[in-house]
Amino acid sequence: MSNASTSDTQNDKYVPPKVWTQDKDNGGKFASINRPTSGARYDKELPVGDAPLQLYSLNTPNGVKVNILLEELAELGISGAEYDAYKIDISQGEQFGSGFVAINPNSKIPALVDHSAGTAGEPIALFESGAILMYLAEKFDRFLPLSLGKARADCLSWVMWQMGSAPFLGGGFGHFYAYAPEPLEYPINRYTMETKRQLDVLDTHLKDSEYLCGNDEADYNIADMIIWAWYGQLVLGKLYDAAEFLQVQDYKHIQRWAKKIAERPAVKRAVELELKPID
Repeated sequence: MSNASTSDTQNDKYVPPKVWTQDKDNGGKFASINRPTSGARYDKELPVGDAPLQLYSLNTPNGVKVNILLEELAELGISGAEYDAYKIDISQGEQFGSGFVAINPNSKIPALVDHSAGTAGEPIALFESGAILMYLAEKFDRFLPLSLGKARADCLSWVMWQMGSAPFLGGGFGHFYAYAPEPLEYPINRYTMETKRQLDVLDTHLKDSEYLCGNDEADYNIADMIIWAWYGQLVLGKLYDAAEFLQVQDYKHIQRWAKKIAERPAVKRAVELELKPID
């Protein structure tokens, strides 16, 4: 009996084939739309409103990052930062329409097009949330130090930290904990360990810092926005229904920082931003 049980267990182990082929029945929540190829799958032009900035997005963490900066600029009354926001429903494959692929060949939200007069008559398309935040912050000279020095270096370091770290949280932990076809011990343990390590990095840093790059209100910048959208919402229990599993209450300094930013009027609007349909 013992030998048979061991044999059955061994037979259940996954053995990678010599050549990978897509298994459309084993892709989890997004199995119906995920493919190993890029490019447009159907013709669909995007609407263009009257505002100088056109945002095509979804209120996921990566989308919320950009929402926050746009709403912070609106809070300051910055001229030229007005925008129209359109919903790209990734669960329906709208990121693969020809119009969206034309501005973002990577078919991921968010994407933004700058139609302002300062672009010499040719709209500027941007994709990748970090690139969008840096472009807007530099364009309007807000929330990113422009002069070379420690303040700019600190901001860029934390922005790039988030861009490199969040895929382990979202595509790693989030996928296997919340979206995979079935729970698997090894990847959940592996990505949980990395997620908690990242949380400890932030918690340790924020022990002696009100914001990511300093203690004054003027030090609040795109590093806080980009990191809060993922890690702030995570410790506030807004992502993956994983607050208890990750014991997020233990990260007291992130909790303090996350709650403070969550109370900003621009952030409140950003997380609930109304997006227009593209149809």
